[in-house]
Amino acid sequence: MKAAPQIKQLPVANRTVRYVSIADVSGVEQLPFSLRILLENLLRQAAIRGVDTQAEVDALLDRKIGAGLSFYPTRVYGQDILGQVMLVDMAGMRDAVAEAGGDASQVGPKVPVDVIIDHSLQVDSWASPIARKVNLEREYERNAERFAFLRWCSSSFEGVRIVPPGKGIMHQIHLEYIGKVVWTDKDGQGELAIPDTCVGTDSHTPMINGLGVLGWGVGGIEAEAVMVGKPVALALPEVVGIEVKGKLREGVLPTDLVLAITQRMRALGVVGKFVEFFGTGLEALSLGDRGMIANMAPEYGATAVYFPIDERTLDYLRMTGREDAQVELVELYAKAQKLWRGADTPAPRFDTVVTIDLDEIRPCLAGPRNPEDHLPLETVPSAFVKHYQEIAGRPLDPEHAAPVKGEQFSLHDGDVLIAAITSCTNTANPVNMMAAGLVARKAVALGLKTKPWVKTSLVPGSHVTAAVLETAGLQESLDALGFHIAGFGCTTCNGGSGPLPDALVEAIEAEKLVGTAVLSGNRNFEGRIHPNIRAAYLGSPALVVVYALTGTLSVDVTKEPIGIGSNGQPVYLRDIWPTSVEISKAVEGAYEPAIFREKYSDLFEGGEPWDALAGERSERFPWDDASTYVRQPPYFEGVSREAAAVQDIVGMRPLVILGDSVTTDHISPSGAISLGTPAADFLLAKGVERRDFNNYTTRRGNHDVAVRATFANIRLRNRIVPGVEGGETKLMPDGKQMRVFEAAEEYLRRDVPLAVIAGKNYGCGSSRDWAAKGVALLGVKAVIAESFERIHRTNLVGMGVLPLQFEPGTTAESLNLDGSETIDVPALAQHLEVSGQIEAIVHRTDGTSTAVPLIIRLDTEEDVDYWRHGGILPLVWRDYVSGKSEEHVSHSAKRVQSEVGGPQHELPDAMPGTEVPSASQGAALG
Repeated sequence: MKAAPQIKQLPVANRTVRYVSIADVSGVEQLPFSLRILLENLLRQAAIRGVDTQAEVDALLDRKIGAGLSFYPTRVYGQDILGQVMLVDMAGMRDAVAEAGGDASQVGPKVPVDVIIDHSLQVDSWASPIARKVNLEREYERNAERFAFLRWCSSSFEGVRIVPPGKGIMHQIHLEYIGKVVWTDKDGQGELAIPDTCVGTDSHTPMINGLGVLGWGVGGIEAEAVMVGKPVALALPEVVGIEVKGKLREGVLPTDLVLAITQRMRALGVVGKFVEFFGTGLEALSLGDRGMIANMAPEYGATAVYFPIDERTLDYLRMTGREDAQVELVELYAKAQKLWRGADTPAPRFDTVVTIDLDEIRPCLAGPRNPEDHLPLETVPSAFVKHYQEIAGRPLDPEHAAPVKGEQFSLHDGDVLIAAITSCTNTANPVNMMAAGLVARKAVALGLKTKPWVKTSLVPGSHVTAAVLETAGLQESLDALGFHIAGFGCTTCNGGSGPLPDALVEAIEAEKLVGTAVLSGNRNFEGRIHPNIRAAYLGSPALVVVYALTGTLSVDVTKEPIGIGSNGQPVYLRDIWPTSVEISKAVEGAYEPAIFREKYSDLFEGGEPWDALAGERSERFPWDDASTYVRQPPYFEGVSREAAAVQDIVGMRPLVILGDSVTTDHISPSGAISLGTPAADFLLAKGVERRDFNNYTTRRGNHDVAVRATFANIRLRNRIVPGVEGGETKLMPDGKQMRVFEAAEEYLRRDVPLAVIAGKNYGCGSSRDWAAKGVALLGVKAVIAESFERIHRTNLVGMGVLPLQFEPGTTAESLNLDGSETIDVPALAQHLEVSGQIEAIVHRTDGTSTAVPLIIRLDTEEDVDYWRHGGILPLVWRDYVSGKSEEHVSHSAKRVQSEVGGPQHELPDAMPGTEVPSASQGAALG
């Protein structure tokens, strides 16, 4: 079916903009709204870039699931960890291009790039009026090298702007300020209006889907490709329609809904799919609710979780202080393009439809180790008994206690040691934050106090949240319970919970207690929150306050008293839980456009400590070989100008054999760097004191640290060493047990290629590209799993590691793999194609061999091309060296004029005012 692109005119706000129309395309009304945005992108490629996309348009309109599409996002959005790693690679590529005789000045973004510094904050100080100040100062002390590099990027890469530390969390800032919904590009013919789309270097990027902006998380490697003008290679996804009915009951909060959806979607199986909401119940979901639901997309594996543009979108844009002209543009463009959802809009045709009745949602927590581990609130005490047995390997003894040195209390299994109101997921939702403040106010009025062993913290996602809590008169009550504002950024849910008091740690470790945490985050993976937290539970900010009062998970807060009031009488949950009317009044009285305008007026200003990091603009970054934070990346060493011929993989040894739902935290941890790990040993040898280790997250700009973190999670379970917890394996054929890094080093010295064997959902969790980079640098040539999470599979391809999938029914257990085997993948060149079929040969020590059918998980032609080149970075380098890079410049790129302090984008007008290293190369990395 021919869908010729048409460019039309749209009068709006005293001007006229052009747009590539999709409204007249036959069958567009049947497409889910998210696919309509992909359709516009394809038609715009044809109309503006002159690319023939007709076959892709036909595949999309015919809903040929799995068909390859090229998608050019408008921009790249990132945080300081993967964003920094992405820019480190870009700076390294400039060096590599220059050293090959190319023009290094050509290496840079072709689309706008925002990086928000939000992942470096730790809760070192808490329950104190000066906690916010102390933690920000400590953040600068630890991360000055990293921040200086990012400042260099903002002045030396055109089109990159950096939001300094202490401003908030990227996703809340995205919703409240950065996201435009409709973007305009200026060219020689005027303004072209296009959907605002993005890829982000954080897996929770889909939060912006709640605003009607289509975007999703990718690894830094894939984001780098988009930066230099390459499209995202997308296999046309299935779209699951979620029909929403009814409204939430009294006493139920948005977090309860989000955790219920997470459980249901993970059970349904939506990995690699788009999810889109529709139905009459959408009217009952605020923009804050929608953002929360979309934020949790990676927790259930969806690529995007889209909410169409409607009146709620416009209400939110107005509330957050966007200009009237931008709100008008969004409304008129969406309606002209059939991207608008009204009450009478017919439901699109979805591949699967699921109904959610809001009236059925009940209060809950989720834990102890995965966001989909849904627990109705009344079941928490009994559930913990089972969780304890699983974790500790023994029955729960309620009398088991550990005295705490210098204190009048003892610790018990199940005590809550960390209660953190944290994360973009919850602090961006006005209802959640007002509910938490009201719970605190009522609790303080009744004389309740936080238990003395609970570390409390409140870390909002933006300064707006702090301002409205103050305006509503609720921060004083939160302070009284120890929930002083500890800063603005991503903390506990990202592994930045900071230290526990030494006396508590000594008691926990002496008696091997199972300590717990309750947090309003989106992640509770094993080993992530804190090394001494064995069970972590997600819940609403209001429930975080409640569990800080009980101090334990052993109390049934739905029936038992949560404390004793100042009058000596028991206080129950019903005594402090706010009504929906109370919450609504608090929200209406506190959230005003003027607050948003004020708090975002200085978003890109960091004050004296930020200004002190400014350096000289230069074409190439002055690397410091002594740095333990930022090092010149090794990915271009020994890369040839032409891709090598495909070779069979012969003699692979299993480095690790893992089970189901291995997260990127298991592969490349983000939390504290524990003594006794390869990374800790490396830092100590470099003269870094333990107090200055920082965490794995902040060290990823140094490949020597990050490669040592690979498979170093303290909770990893490798079946090659059954019964052992942590980053251990066996060196084969010797059979000697050692740490994974040292074993990989020895295999590299012996020139032995490696494999990783895993179960279902391998690589779920964060979009962490170091979970692929580290594996590649250890010498892993293939990962063989029962299934892959989308982002991690893409990252593996981007690093030249071959993802191979067992056929249904075949597992490491069914093959009786124990790590003593060698594995060949013969005839690879003959079978290398999109979703190709191949056999691996497993050779056993008894001389027998087994042929194992596998699926080559290269899902698009671009995947095949990237893998042939040894990954995205070598391919892009070859493009630059050969002069091909300009062919990939995106039509939606906008070159920006330099300003004082370095080039920046225009502020949103919505607001007033390689080849994988060989074994020998890899050995040198150690």
